[in-house]
Amino acid sequence: MRIKPILFFACLSAFLWQCASNKINITQLQKGTWAELHSVDGSKPVKRHEAAFVSVANKFYLLGGRRMNPVSIYDTATKKWKKGPVPPIELHHFQPVVYGTDIYILGALTGGYPGETPVPHIYIYDTKMNQWKKGAAIPENRLRGGAGVALQGDKIYLSCGIKDGHRGDHKKWLDVYDLKTGTWTKLPDAPRPRDHFQSVIANNKLYNIGGRTTIAADNPFKNTIGEVDVFDLTTKKWQTIADPIPTKRAGNFTLLLGDDILVFGGESFTQEPAHSEVEALNVNSHSWKTMPPLPQGRHGTGAVFFKNQIYTASGCGNRGGEPELSDLWTLTATK
Repeated sequence: MRIKPILFFACLSAFLWQCASNKINITQLQKGTWAELHSVDGSKPVKRHEAAFVSVANKFYLLGGRRMNPVSIYDTATKKWKKGPVPPIELHHFQPVVYGTDIYILGALTGGYPGETPVPHIYIYDTKMNQWKKGAAIPENRLRGGAGVALQGDKIYLSCGIKDGHRGDHKKWLDVYDLKTGTWTKLPDAPRPRDHFQSVIANNKLYNIGGRTTIAADNPFKNTIGEVDVFDLTTKKWQTIADPIPTKRAGNFTLLLGDDILVFGGESFTQEPAHSEVEALNVNSHSWKTMPPLPQGRHGTGAVFFKNQIYTASGCGNRGGEPELSDLWTLTATK
């Protein structure tokens, strides 16, 4: 099976352009190997978790996370890390999307555990100008963090999330923000609430995978969710696929490669170390494949696809907040 062009991004994201223009077989990735990459000058990314890792053109961006962290930028040409600007406010527990050369952050939390508050505006990191911008307001009555965020064309879909930090008030909400008109529209609620998860759009359908309903007063790592809920953007209806994710976890991160959604890492109440499992959901058959596990389990970061390789960086090595990692790994397919 070859990677198909990911048309729904309309080639706006350089990261997804790489997915579309490079050809790779998912079976080759199943037999691939992970290797740690070291910069040529000893530079490293800023340690962080509950953050994001994305690519634009030939650079990787690690941004957000607890505390006021500067952006960490990895140049694939020079093989060096450098620091970018600090965001205007603390931004964590979010899933970013890349639109053109801008990185959009919404559905985020700010502040300290367990009473974090939802961020009331969209924040944008302009990679060309190397600066942060404050974007549009999010409707006050729809604010939440730890939400799933996915882009299709000029529209950003904001799914589920938690309103009261890590204490509760979980939401089933689904909203769409039109980047061209600046308008918000409510869509039908998901079958179940969840937070600490990610959304992916494939074949005009939105997939909510992983996560939990967090209650700090009980055990915040409990209540992980196995069901995968799918919203058809054409019919505006939800369904739950038959086969749940093989390894239930929250704080997972995702990557779409052709017809497969890869789910990486995460955290759960079943073990102290962060999960290293990588599992792939085929969007045609809704069957699962097992992929090479992460050499170092982690949660609260992201993954990118660049020149036939998968990359991930930083995150947290145990459930909770420690230890934060300052590494970069790549999965290379067999030839």
